[in-house]
Amino acid sequence: MNDLLSSILQGIVEGLTEFLPVSSTAHILLTQEVLGTDRESPFWKMFAVVIQLGAILSVVVFFRSRLIGFTRSFWAAWNHTGTFPKNTNQSDALADPTVPSSWKTHPLVLVLLSFVVTAIPCLIIDKLIGENMESSFVIAISLVVGAIAMLIVDYGFGKNPTTHTMEQVTPKQAIAIGLFQILAAAFPGTSRSMSTIIGGQLFGLSRPVALEFSFFLAIPVMIAAAAFKLLQFVLKYDPPTNAEWGNLAAGFFVSFIVAYAVIAWFMSWVRQHGFVPFAIYRIALGLFILWTIWG
Repeated sequence: MNDLLSSILQGIVEGLTEFLPVSSTAHILLTQEVLGTDRESPFWKMFAVVIQLGAILSVVVFFRSRLIGFTRSFWAAWNHTGTFPKNTNQSDALADPTVPSSWKTHPLVLVLLSFVVTAIPCLIIDKLIGENMESSFVIAISLVVGAIAMLIVDYGFGKNPTTHTMEQVTPKQAIAIGLFQILAAAFPGTSRSMSTIIGGQLFGLSRPVALEFSFFLAIPVMIAAAAFKLLQFVLKYDPPTNAEWGNLAAGFFVSFIVAYAVIAWFMSWVRQHGFVPFAIYRIALGLFILWTIWG
């Protein structure tokens, strides 16, 4: 298949799956397999990570007002002159959303705390991560086990949350979410968003807050991951050709457009329906992959 068309199709898959709890990495690798892409190629390995930046950019654009509000409230907390603004995005907030808080427990700081908890171990196990990304068996098992965990947590721990806004998230919860993110990095198929949501719900976050935290945590995590992979590629191999840069740009742009459309729909869906359909899909996909391996 033409490389440009392949890049566009992979961008569509990335945009559709980045924020759904179904593992975008698994879907990109499977798409590359179906399209006949050389998965051993250093460029395509780097491509699979870097195009996720397109989807992450859609988070920045979609939540721009929220991010600006967080920035302002952070400086207010830093200067001890203000309180967190009312969370207009969480209509089900039960606690007083204007309680003053230290900058040390501000949502932006806690997102960065989760990022650090995730990033350092992932740098250490980068070789293991690379090996698991090439294993269809690991991806299949991670899809199935993750689905079962989703169902257990959604039914057992999601009924009586204690945290109903981003402003109420605690350092303990942020650290726990960061630790769960390591599983997503180490075992492709687990899903970064699923790990964040499960970790959040286990430690008292409501589904909408866990999902929102997942969106914001994706920004530093994926920027760092993409920059790391791109730097690895440039230092170890020849710089991408003009055609490869074009393919990368196409995948990036398409993933941005598709992911932007998915975010609003997914936020609405989760508030009303939960994660059961995604868990069922993960199990079906995981079993299908195992069948192709052993069939």
